[in-house]
Amino acid sequence: MDGEIVQELMTDIAVEEQPETGPVPAPRAEPTSAYHLRIEPSRGWVSLKLRELWEYRELLYFLTWRDVKVRYKQTVLGAAWAIIQPLMTMVVFSLFFGNLAKIPSDGIPYPIFSYAALVPWTFFANGMGQSSNSLVGAANLIKKIYFPRLVIPISSVISGVVDFALAFVVLLGMMLVYGIIPTLNVIFLPFLLLLAFVTALGVGMWLSAMNVQFRDVRYVIPFLTQFWMFATPIAYPSSLIENDLLRTLYGLNPMTGVVEGFRWALLNTDTAPGPIVIVSSAVAVGLLISGMYYFRRMEKTFADVV
Repeated sequence: MDGEIVQELMTDIAVEEQPETGPVPAPRAEPTSAYHLRIEPSRGWVSLKLRELWEYRELLYFLTWRDVKVRYKQTVLGAAWAIIQPLMTMVVFSLFFGNLAKIPSDGIPYPIFSYAALVPWTFFANGMGQSSNSLVGAANLIKKIYFPRLVIPISSVISGVVDFALAFVVLLGMMLVYGIIPTLNVIFLPFLLLLAFVTALGVGMWLSAMNVQFRDVRYVIPFLTQFWMFATPIAYPSSLIENDLLRTLYGLNPMTGVVEGFRWALLNTDTAPGPIVIVSSAVAVGLLISGMYYFRRMEKTFADVV
């Protein structure tokens, strides 16, 4: 009797809880986006994206500081190598070219005549060599994360400013020893240093991008540096070229304007390098712009090839 009452109560509760029958609403469709993001490799000549360099300026700073610290790490003489390299080259040039070959030096003592040219040249040569091998040396970093690859060669060249400053202090000391007082022409030194920087970076852009594809480039760089040094008026003055037109064409070598400009600004030589500097500046800017575009065009293959 009691079991029949409980069964009737359970039936009434099930009937009350049964939902009302009716049409089941269709599921709401999610709205589809009208925008799609497609990632594709760039083709042909691409923009330089210079704004990215400013956005990654902190990375540029840290990479530059890293290059400065690593350069002379675990060395006995440390940063003294920045002075020894141009100083010993000056001694060799003074012995063979100044004393034995009797090469003229525009009325300036040959040691400081050659050293004033070796200071910017060493900055250029080291910057070109280090930037040319910078991508291969940073292969692990390139494969892991994205950042504008232009930062790597730029930081390699900027780090050489510290070595330049140390060697330049020695140059000022030699000027005091020889009793040479600089004139107001020294105000052009920052521009001349910028010209050497632009030249080193422009050539470094070309060689670093080519070095990723062709590892023969690393063997060409020492030969190129040596040939370029003797093609630049370091051991000899450009005044040996008496024809003004030929001297101006000599400025197609951008370092000619830098070297002659340093001597004119610091040692007050009579050979004012006005037309030479103009030609050298045009060539240096051309090297930089073309090198950056070539670098950006080849950038998409760096992570796969390096």
